[in-house]
Amino acid sequence: MSGNEMKYIQEAFDTNWIAPLGTNVDKFEEELCEYVGVDHGLALSSGTAGIHLALKYFGVGPGDYVFCSALTFAGSCNPILYQYANPVFIDSEPETWNMSPIALEKAFEWAKKENKMPKAVIIVDLYGQSADYDLLLPICEKYDVPVIEDAAEALGATYKGKKCGSFGHIGIFSFNGNKIITTSGGGMVVSNDEEAIKKIRFWSTQSKEASRYYEHKEVGYNYRMSNICAGIGRGQLEALDSFIRNRKSINLEYNQLMKSLPIAFMPIDDAGEPNYWLSVFTIFSKHPSIREVILDEFEKNNIEVRSVWKPMHLQPLFQNYHYFRHAEDVSQSLFETGICLPSGTGMSQDDIRRVANILSEVFDSVLIK
Repeated sequence: MSGNEMKYIQEAFDTNWIAPLGTNVDKFEEELCEYVGVDHGLALSSGTAGIHLALKYFGVGPGDYVFCSALTFAGSCNPILYQYANPVFIDSEPETWNMSPIALEKAFEWAKKENKMPKAVIIVDLYGQSADYDLLLPICEKYDVPVIEDAAEALGATYKGKKCGSFGHIGIFSFNGNKIITTSGGGMVVSNDEEAIKKIRFWSTQSKEASRYYEHKEVGYNYRMSNICAGIGRGQLEALDSFIRNRKSINLEYNQLMKSLPIAFMPIDDAGEPNYWLSVFTIFSKHPSIREVILDEFEKNNIEVRSVWKPMHLQPLFQNYHYFRHAEDVSQSLFETGICLPSGTGMSQDDIRRVANILSEVFDSVLIK
């Protein structure tokens, strides 16, 4: 917490606006849109809710197809199933770990041949780094398919001077407890398309018609953010740039302390600046169980580290859907060799050194054996 969150929460109590309406909600939407550089925003209960209603806005329904990054969290693609549509998963590229333009072009060629063109493409900005939009967007434009930018992990990151979340027709942010800023839970959908935001607002408030009594002609959802959560978000947003500086410092310190180890940190694309949400590395060691040894050792020390996302096409829920790889299977390789380190904004120098020392000890032990 940055310190100002309680000020906005107290304002909500003082004005008796606790529900999903009020000044904090309005201001949070305005302030985040100004920060990202988009015209319109809508605060919701989660980033997943935003993806769901974005898909609905683009007319995704039963039997339709939606392309989605394979290397991501399930929240990116579960909404495709909410609409009874078919996800098609796109591999990563080695340069950014984000969606591969090569794999995306393969998927479109297949879709055109099979008459299964997607209604939308969901591009994820992974671990706080922008995808390569100069290559990806022209492909989608060539086939006249709209882009939903899942920037859940990338608030504050940039690509060629523009903020993540501003590249798709609709952008999505998450403020879950593990994100770079949090509202305890929540998300936001942003767009320069005012009509899209108006329609999503309508659906997110139970599709209530403009009537003196409760009139409903469409299915609606209870997806709006509370005024309390939005107050937390306003305080967090004020501190976002300092959070990014802290996370970058953590990442640089990890790189320095671990430079002699057989690992490589996630590459940083020269075209942009990530928000360094997580510090993530891949392992070069040929030891057959080194990743599990590392995870076990940190667990013994009560330090949480995690594997890189298990790609969606490898998940039991999604294993029967189509998948298009880069050349080699990049996302699977990243999962099998990748580890996410503790990266919280409040980490101390001692915390960082402790993590680095444990990792060094693991590699020393494995190499000795």
